[in-house]
Amino acid sequence: MARTPAYKAVYFSIKRAIQDGSYKAGSLLPSEPELEKQFNVSRTTVRKAISLLTTEGYLDVKQGRGTLVLDITTTQRLNSITSITETLMRRGYEVTTQGISIEQVAAPRNVADALEIPEGTPVYMVQRVQCADGVPIAIIKNYLRASQVPNLQKRAGSFVGLYNMLEQEYNITLLHATEQICAISADFIEAQILRIPIGSPLLMVRRTACTEQGPFEYAFIKLVADKYEYSVRLEGRS
Repeated sequence: MARTPAYKAVYFSIKRAIQDGSYKAGSLLPSEPELEKQFNVSRTTVRKAISLLTTEGYLDVKQGRGTLVLDITTTQRLNSITSITETLMRRGYEVTTQGISIEQVAAPRNVADALEIPEGTPVYMVQRVQCADGVPIAIIKNYLRASQVPNLQKRAGSFVGLYNMLEQEYNITLLHATEQICAISADFIEAQILRIPIGSPLLMVRRTACTEQGPFEYAFIKLVADKYEYSVRLEGRS
């Protein structure tokens, strides 16, 4: 497995510290010289890690003041990449996975188009049901470029949060994503899995997430509408 670049190691460490509350929302991150000393890296490495975390919505660099740790504990914000699992955990739920399937398949046309690969290229299909405090809340299907996650099927049952596992085990950092969200009604199978009446409203999310190498993930997420919400920050008018 490839060695983790220094800036990603710093990025992962600071991100974990924010998520577990070691760096609290509203506080200032240690200064760049302090972080250089703490991680024994260059200022360029520190700045690259901070830039990634700023892009993801974890930090806000205030000129002349320092780097502010932002509040990530509420609803899923659409100006940073986060997973359903991470969002639910931040809201205080115990998140578990009810059944998981990981298999390598030939990319169908819609997946191939989203990932910008030839139709039929091997991809991993990850299917699972996420529960919050024991109650099914989401049906998730992720398609991932197989070439970037070798032997992924061996990870089945070893993780709850997919993105966290990809960061830790494969050094994969998602830089940006595009989502389409619409409302649908639960069909018979979805209603049985999510333990809701047939026809109940669901949020249907389609996400394409990219790394430095281009599109990496194409996901379909179906969420119980009255148990989840998104928050969008809008600034000014173009």
